[in-house]
Amino acid sequence: MAKGKFTKDTYLYWYEQMYLMRRFEERAGQLYGMQKIKGFCHLYIGQEAVLAGAMTVLKKEDSMITAYRDHAHALAKGISADAVMAELYGKITGCSKGKGGSMHMFSKPHRFFGGHGIVGGQIPIGAGIAFAEKYNDTKNVCVCYMGDGAVRQGAFHEALNMAMLWKLPVVFIIENNNYAMGTSVERTSNVTQLFKLGLAYDMPSAPVDGMSPEAVHEAMEIAVERARKGDGPTLLEMETYRYKGHSMSDPAKYRTKEEVESYKAKDPVEIVKLKLFTSKFATESDIEEINKRINAIVEASVKFAEESPYPDPDELFKDVYSDEYPYIIE
Repeated sequence: MAKGKFTKDTYLYWYEQMYLMRRFEERAGQLYGMQKIKGFCHLYIGQEAVLAGAMTVLKKEDSMITAYRDHAHALAKGISADAVMAELYGKITGCSKGKGGSMHMFSKPHRFFGGHGIVGGQIPIGAGIAFAEKYNDTKNVCVCYMGDGAVRQGAFHEALNMAMLWKLPVVFIIENNNYAMGTSVERTSNVTQLFKLGLAYDMPSAPVDGMSPEAVHEAMEIAVERARKGDGPTLLEMETYRYKGHSMSDPAKYRTKEEVESYKAKDPVEIVKLKLFTSKFATESDIEEINKRINAIVEASVKFAEESPYPDPDELFKDVYSDEYPYIIE
């Protein structure tokens, strides 16, 4: 789909989704500084186009799994800002009942399977979810996100091999923001074009401009159609950037101000807003109204989280083991 073919509704959807992610994460960062949110907190600011462009291709029945920078993924999959913020607060009304916190968002009804704190741990799980979709002949797709640091894990290569062997309906997405914690890709990998790692398994693989929702949509359209047809997985390297540190405790001194500013010049939120103006899809007043509505949603989520109760102590022993046994062995 050529860039000029995207509709007004699509651009408005992208802008609203990205502005919600951006504003939610900015507020989360403020609340963390106020010690309202505790533990680890990894913000997604700058990477919003990777999700926005994907969501205009995916269906609600499709599954998603990711690593610990997961607040925006949860929002993109339709989990309410209330439930995500309450989870950050550790409240019982959170999407993981307050037990997961920032890194372990989860919602079975939304087919969002984490939020995983172990680097690369979600990758074979993503392949496993795709195996279940194929086994049950659902025609659904699993989208498995990971950071650039995770591709150094052996589980990444094992999952890619099995996914190709069994032609699983999974799209592996590397969100390459250039730094695994504080270490650049160039210092940790001989292969710096990370999409090429998929070629070792004859997997269709490609680099994508992760700062452009149009480019993300176009790449995802091809990958998802391939998966639904039963032709197997795809590996996409989304070339993106995080404006903040790896986590809230990271001052990000390993980057120059010039580098950060060069990426902010490609800010997807601002570029899509400009597209809305230049295409006469929206006026300044329209954007102000959208911003006002989204800001209200985020502030309402803070109020909801503040007023929600903490889990009872006996919740500690729940959801550890399943009470539902798929097989009975006698």
